[in-house]
Amino acid sequence: MAQRTSPTERQRRLGAELRKARVAAGVSAESAAGLLGVDRGKISAIESGTRAISEERLRTLMCHCDCADEAYVHELVRMAAPKRRGWWERYRGLLSAAVLDIAELEAHAVRVRHSHTVHIPGLLQTSDHALAVFRCVLPALPEHEVAMRLAHRLERQQVLEGVGAPQYTGVVHEAALRMRFGGPEVVRAQLEYLLHMTDRDNVVLRVLPFTAGGFPGAGHTVNYVESRVPQLDTVQLDSNHGPEFLHGESQLAKYRAHLDVLEKLSLSPARSRDFIRDLARHL
Repeated sequence: MAQRTSPTERQRRLGAELRKARVAAGVSAESAAGLLGVDRGKISAIESGTRAISEERLRTLMCHCDCADEAYVHELVRMAAPKRRGWWERYRGLLSAAVLDIAELEAHAVRVRHSHTVHIPGLLQTSDHALAVFRCVLPALPEHEVAMRLAHRLERQQVLEGVGAPQYTGVVHEAALRMRFGGPEVVRAQLEYLLHMTDRDNVVLRVLPFTAGGFPGAGHTVNYVESRVPQLDTVQLDSNHGPEFLHGESQLAKYRAHLDVLEKLSLSPARSRDFIRDLARHL
């Protein structure tokens, strides 16, 4: 199989999981290469995500590494399957690869958990609100790039629709709800859209009010994407330099606990709806 020059986050994650299993089992790269009938360089390429691995070879490797967790192995096989072209691939070379990686992660998620302090979650933004946010970027984006980011954002939101859509739980701080991106009319429409979205069975939104006081991770945006098996969950954090992806066991545990605390501090879904409705009424 041809070598990839720019593996996606999902492809890199598969390689990292295979390396983790191999190292944990005490299997050397040379032994793995001999087992699979390839040279050692191809093992390094597989583990870096730059080369694909067949289902047969993957199962052989995991068996040799004494991995008895069939559900985990099955999900690795799904990750290794020839990639279907997702809608986000239309933006390849036009938007950053990391932004496309987020869309791919969400497309394979069974549940998404978000926490936001100063922004409305991207999956729940109206087009006018998203447009206002993109136009605040410095240095200012050219209009064609603003339009492209907006189109990508709206397509990304479709992950919450239809059969098989992931469960979504978002914690939004009161500060984010009070931000005036786009002015009062845009804000009112955005708040009303949040209420509309929470009519969906798979969408839960909770408000963290000012009165809740301090909370962990203030200022951070956290996107926790759950897989079919917990070992393959991913945390995505925003930074000034772009998205960051974490999947270490201790990191996953940390951010699960982080989100658990925020959900306990926040208002119930019903009270959150009342809170948002009251804010919209007084704009």
